Amino acid sequence: MTPNIHEVAARVLETAGDSRRFIVALAGPPAAGKSFLSGWLCRELNARQAGCAAVVPMDGYHFDNAVLEPRGHLPIKGAPETFDTEGLRCDLARLKRADREVAVPVFDRPLDLARAGGRLIATGHRIVIIEGNYLLLDEGPWPMLRNDFDFSLFLEVPDEVLEARLIERWRDMGQDQAGAIERTRHKDMLNARLIKTRSVAADLHWATSD
Repeated sequence: MTPNIHEVAARVLETAGDSRRFIVALAGPPAAGKSFLSGWLCRELNARQAGCAAVVPMDGYHFDNAVLEPRGHLPIKGAPETFDTEGLRCDLARLKRADREVAVPVFDRPLDLARAGGRLIATGHRIVIIEGNYLLLDEGPWPMLRNDFDFSLFLEVPDEVLEARLIERWRDMGQDQAGAIERTRHKDMLNARLIKTRSVAADLHWATSD
C-alpha cells in the first residue's frame, strides 16, 4: 500500500528516535516531485515537532556553467557527472556532526546557477532531508554518500507522468513545444531511466501519479 504524507512523517520520526542528527535521502527521477514532497514532508515533521526539520536540495551542488563548458558537459547539465559529489559528501559529514550551523548552496533555476550559502541548517534541525535525483545511484562516486544516510525514500512515478511534467516544465521556461519535447525525451528521460534502473532499494518507496 502506498504511504501518505502522514504515514511517511510518522515513519521518519519513529525511525529517528532521539537522534541528534538524522539524515533522510529523498531520491527520484526528474519531475518526480522531489522539491514539492520534501517541502511537504518537512512541514509535516515541523508541525509534529516544531523546528525539527530542514531540507537540503542536491541541485545546489551543480557545477557552474563555467566549469561544465570547458569539459563539454554543458549540453548534459543535470547528468550525474555534472554535480560536485565530493562537495556534497563534505557537507553531509559537517551536517552529520551537528555541532554547528552549516551553510549549504541552493540552485537558482531562473538564473541557472547555484548560490553559495543559500540556506542555513541550524543545530536544532535534527532531521535533515536531502533531496535529489542521484542520491541512491549505485555507480560512479554516488555510493560514497550512502553511509551518511540514516533513512531513504524513493519516489515512484510512471514514465508518462514524468514526460508530461517535464514538457510542461520546459514550456514554462520558454521552450517551444518541439524544443520541450526534444529536451525531455533526449535528456531528462534518459536520466530518469538511469535513476530508475540503477538506484539501490530505498527503505521506503513512495508512489505518486498525480
